[in-house]
Amino acid sequence: MDFIDSPSPNFDERLLPVSAIVLHYTGMLDGPSALQRLCDPAAKVSSHYLVYEDGTVHRLVAEDKRAWHAGNSHWRGMTDLNSASVGIEIVNPGHEYKYVPYPDVQIDAVIRLVSEIKDRWQISRGNVVGHSDIAPARKRDPGELFPWHRLARLRLALPRPTKNLIDPQWTEAGFLLALERFGYDVTNPMAAIVAFQRRFRPELVDGEIDAECRMILLALLLPKPQGDD
Repeated sequence: MDFIDSPSPNFDERLLPVSAIVLHYTGMLDGPSALQRLCDPAAKVSSHYLVYEDGTVHRLVAEDKRAWHAGNSHWRGMTDLNSASVGIEIVNPGHEYKYVPYPDVQIDAVIRLVSEIKDRWQISRGNVVGHSDIAPARKRDPGELFPWHRLARLRLALPRPTKNLIDPQWTEAGFLLALERFGYDVTNPMAAIVAFQRRFRPELVDGEIDAECRMILLALLLPKPQGDD
């Protein structure tokens, strides 16, 4: 895959092996503004890659280094996601600047990038996540317009379960317990529920635990013959 090398000084040494990929949107007005910020020493933020709307990919930090993209985060027992993940920023204005759908050519580039990283580090589909999954109380990206189904079709992310769904009829406490078991930080229950919906039921992100949410979560927790690779 072709890259434009745009080195960022904002990195340090990893303390953990790579076991996750975190997808973000930039939440800025345009790509050049995002690139400038991710390479600004004063900003103290970075990612490993930045993907423009036209599919151009900038490589900012080497994958064996710890980029500063995840912040205070939690996923499946991991709390230093910066050390444990490769971060991909995707140029999109985000919810604060007229959130828009991601162009197909941009997602094509993201798919190629995720596929290469996933194979290189042997990352499971369940650990290809959004920023909102690992920091639900702080973040909304890459948001409900991100086409996770395109990655799932290629076994690059977990698919949304759609068949043989059964309602476990959990109470709210039961649902949150299951959500925590799946990997989310449920310290802020509403934020965790919204993050789950944004990822697995994006057409209705209302923070309400309904039968569909319960059925989707149960199906995600059930063991799969093919595993979580």
